[in-house]
Amino acid sequence: MQTWEAIRTERASLVDALAGLPDAAWDKPSLCRGWQVREVVAHMIATAQMTPPTFFGKLAASGFRFQVMTASNIRQILMGRSNADLVELLRSRVGTRNAPPGPATSWLGETIVHGEDIFRALGPYRDHPIEHVVAVADFYAGSNLLIGAKKRIAGVTLRATDAEWSHGTGPEVAGPAIALVMAMTGRTQALDDLTGDGVAILRDRT
Repeated sequence: MQTWEAIRTERASLVDALAGLPDAAWDKPSLCRGWQVREVVAHMIATAQMTPPTFFGKLAASGFRFQVMTASNIRQILMGRSNADLVELLRSRVGTRNAPPGPATSWLGETIVHGEDIFRALGPYRDHPIEHVVAVADFYAGSNLLIGAKKRIAGVTLRATDAEWSHGTGPEVAGPAIALVMAMTGRTQALDDLTGDGVAILRDRT
């Protein structure tokens, strides 16, 4: 799998889905705590505009407070823009390879997870090529970068019911691969889409 091509595919699909959202949906809460749908979209745009030098410059200007920098970036993107403007701005970044420092798979994960922060909050999961979801699951299972997924899933077995994928040992957590990814990244609502004795363990850690 070519990771940046997968990112392009996921972004293009997400933009088309966002274009179909009614205006009322943009002010709904997402699964990303404290962020409305439009704020999640603005964050994704800001990420797709970023370069490593810009990232470090903005981080320094924010007193090396990552959350302060992120909130500032979101405000800048939202300023004076309609929902349709945000869709078109994200569409303009579909093919870019700009990103903050970090492995490309992390940006595939960001695209998928933040997309589901929006659409799982509003309804069912969207469809994704299973190889994209599995690649992201593998990445998060071995990473504590920013969201602490590796630590969160320690001591449980994750098993996808729609793919040949499993990870870990201990009480089982089973369900669609996309729900496992969302649970790994701390999205509480995803736990309702999973079964097994390990679900309670993840719920205590989320």
